[in-house]
Amino acid sequence: MTLRFYDTASAEVRDFVPLVPGKVSLYYCGATVQGMPHVGHIRSAIAFDQLTRWLEYRNFRVTVVRNVTDIDDKILAKSAASFGPDFEDEPGAVRNEEWWALAYRYEQEFLKAYDTLGVSRPTYEPRATGHIPEMHALIQQLIDRGHAYPAPDGSGDVYFDVRSWDKYGSLTRQKVEDMQGAPDVEAQFSSRKRDPRDFALWKGHKDGEPTTASWASPWGAGRPGWHLECSAMVTKYLGAEFDIHGGGLDLRFPHHENEMAQSQAAGHGFANFWMHNGMVTYAGEKMSKSIGNTVSPAEMLELAPPRVVRYYLGQAQYRSVLDYQPSSLQEAAAAVERIDGFVSRALRSTPTQDGAVGFFSYGTVPDAFAAAMDDDLNVPQALAVLHDTVRAGNTALTAGELDAARQALLSVTDMLRVLGLSDTAGPAVDEQSTTALGVLVEAQLAARARARASKDWAASDAIRDTLAAAGVVVEDGPDGANWSLKRG
Repeated sequence: MTLRFYDTASAEVRDFVPLVPGKVSLYYCGATVQGMPHVGHIRSAIAFDQLTRWLEYRNFRVTVVRNVTDIDDKILAKSAASFGPDFEDEPGAVRNEEWWALAYRYEQEFLKAYDTLGVSRPTYEPRATGHIPEMHALIQQLIDRGHAYPAPDGSGDVYFDVRSWDKYGSLTRQKVEDMQGAPDVEAQFSSRKRDPRDFALWKGHKDGEPTTASWASPWGAGRPGWHLECSAMVTKYLGAEFDIHGGGLDLRFPHHENEMAQSQAAGHGFANFWMHNGMVTYAGEKMSKSIGNTVSPAEMLELAPPRVVRYYLGQAQYRSVLDYQPSSLQEAAAAVERIDGFVSRALRSTPTQDGAVGFFSYGTVPDAFAAAMDDDLNVPQALAVLHDTVRAGNTALTAGELDAARQALLSVTDMLRVLGLSDTAGPAVDEQSTTALGVLVEAQLAARARARASKDWAASDAIRDTLAAAGVVVEDGPDGANWSLKRG
């Protein structure tokens, strides 16, 4: 087994060897909770959920930290707008909502979306507002090492000095001279910075901002800068050096560039691997509210069940662009139905040793599936193996080769679990009712088979029509009749 992942910092696929044998430490950027989750947020969470599941399958103990940014310029701006004439009466919006209430409300929306689509809860999910002392300590380290400075006008702002760190720009392979200024202060206060590209570690409290959005500090009351938050939280829980830092491709600059610079300048080894997932587009174009071509996870879930949405959002190689088309969910639904059709058929056709219908233990994924996942999470190739196994399993069932069908079922079940397609939310399943339904349907099919054997076509058709009215689809094949529940 050789795990290989693409590392953004080195721009190459490298062998993955954890810092501590048998353990993996993973941090990926969660939500800035200033609005409803969009499809890019969820794609990122699914990508790193697949990574986590595969590492666990490979017998690593994985510690996952996913942050919540619950204090931010956009959160404050949206809260302030709810008190004024610029209030946007969009679905779920609340008038006169305090920033902390707004942030918490949207945090719950993210959790609901993650849970619905089978994204495993992280080991810990820290909030930025709960780690102010750690942020103060990191800022002081940077000041003491000559990499940060308080604004000379006593405003309370503290900035990272990008010129003091000769590796600044290395994550995205840029030169400082080619970068635009960091948008941390208004133009009239630009003299606070030594260089326009210096970014805020601490933002002094400003007139008009709520007092609840500021904390005392050695440099004056204020709040943390966005980049500082992640560095402080990941260091607290995963240490000064850890295995993997993940996030969306749009976070590489400035967020991850600044995270890496301030953490390494403080003397931390920081992330051994940087992994970034690609964006989601709409018919080849960037999704944009101004263009009107956005589609949200909630809208997708109105069009398809959670397992289908999960399949669609997780089907591409994580680094590639995922393009949404009007037919995308229908295609994903057809793929999921092919898988479920085999699983349902195999569970009815492969008796366990005690004679009961079904086979519910787990097997082992095929070697080709494992090789694909080891190779920088090549999910498209892994899905090809899954569908090949489904086809082979159906062929075995048709031929009456139950041992081969049972092995295919074991493999398919394990692959579904690894890909997170067994854990999406859905209606509660009453196992006793499901068993009872199966017994009743099988009895009807046996009666239909007897009617067909005696050429009583009217009785045969009547049974089929009765089952159809109950939402049971009957398909006749060389190995007899198979049934499934009608979709929807």
